[in-house]
Amino acid sequence: MKELMAQPGSGPITMSSREIAELCEKRHDHVLRDFEKMMEDLGEDAPNFGGIYQDAYGRDQREYRLPKREALILVSGYSAVLRAKVVDRWIQLEFGAADPMQVLNDPASMRGLLLGYTEKVLALQAQVTEAKPKTEFFDKFINADGLYNLQNGARALGARPNLFIRWLKTKHLFYQGKALVPRINFIQMGIFEVKSEIIEGTAYYQTFITPKGIEYFSTRIPPEIRAAAA
Repeated sequence: MKELMAQPGSGPITMSSREIAELCEKRHDHVLRDFEKMMEDLGEDAPNFGGIYQDAYGRDQREYRLPKREALILVSGYSAVLRAKVVDRWIQLEFGAADPMQVLNDPASMRGLLLGYTEKVLALQAQVTEAKPKTEFFDKFINADGLYNLQNGARALGARPNLFIRWLKTKHLFYQGKALVPRINFIQMGIFEVKSEIIEGTAYYQTFITPKGIEYFSTRIPPEIRAAAA
């Protein structure tokens, strides 16, 4: 397990997907799958964390090398026992202690640990403050269900609604009767949600963009659609 880690002071500390699999008693391919799904949800690129190791037969195999943030986000979906194993391992990596309790029982090490986390909390608070205007902008267009209709979705993304919807119809939406509805694969991805209402025996459908959809489209809208909103 030691060969998978950078030693304290020698550069950024990372934890390999193989070590996470070992600590959490999971198959490595399952950890790879979980990490790739997590990065897709976050809108980030998993290959940026890619690496290669050689198996027992000398063959190149892929793995991921995760910084602390990504490792802790990944295991947040696992059980408390498994999360504790990974957190204990991070304490070992950051402080070079064989036993995490040595750090927790040592005032000097504990002070360093608390100061480090205090700095991280302050940094996160600054990020929240910086993001507040953007969050308030998005909140103006979201409904009680946490969804955006197509027009408000366009506004939240800084695009002209008519151009945005026209662009959606080229790949994502099609007419079902008089209603614009998403193609099934985009519903399965969690980008759209369709609500229906029965009025006098007739079903009426309305398509909404989910928060995940807003994040998804934010990196895919053609520049000319954004520029047209200015």
